[in-house]
Amino acid sequence: MSVPGTPEYAQVVVSILTPHDGMPGKVARLLTPELGPVEEEIGPLAFDYSTYYETEMGTGIRRWVWALSDLVDRSHLARIKLFTNKLEQTFSRDGKRTVNLDPGLLTLGNFVLATGKDNAHRIYLQQGIFADLTLIFRGGSYRPLEWTYPDYADLPMIQLLNRLRETYKWKLRPATDRKKP
Repeated sequence: MSVPGTPEYAQVVVSILTPHDGMPGKVARLLTPELGPVEEEIGPLAFDYSTYYETEMGTGIRRWVWALSDLVDRSHLARIKLFTNKLEQTFSRDGKRTVNLDPGLLTLGNFVLATGKDNAHRIYLQQGIFADLTLIFRGGSYRPLEWTYPDYADLPMIQLLNRLRETYKWKLRPATDRKKP
């Protein structure tokens, strides 16, 4: 018989896609009171994996990646996605998004994105939100799966998430055992 336990808290990682340089700062002002401060911002990074968002947002889309400082209970993923969806609506113009926010949870074993789109490999959480197992950690690195989005399967993103995992791992240690990574 398995004995239910409480897993360690997760690191929230948010990907921001937008062609507008000032948008990440505007989003941060509304996001951080709800989800905690941004511990690390990476970007802007080129986003040339897809033209999917160009019809809605225009050309010149770039990505920022935020690692938030507060660790969270994994059961909060759906609530986080619903909140980021609300932020996307806040910044929409004429029914089109000006920013796309993709929150995920980074753990020692995997990286999971939240989505409102169902698929065979996604697990329903609540209120129309699914968990997408995007990467698994094996052999010293996150590894893509057959359904992993190309931008998350790309080596630079995997290297970035591996680096964030090291900081996250440090955070999980008891305060008395911590040494700066």
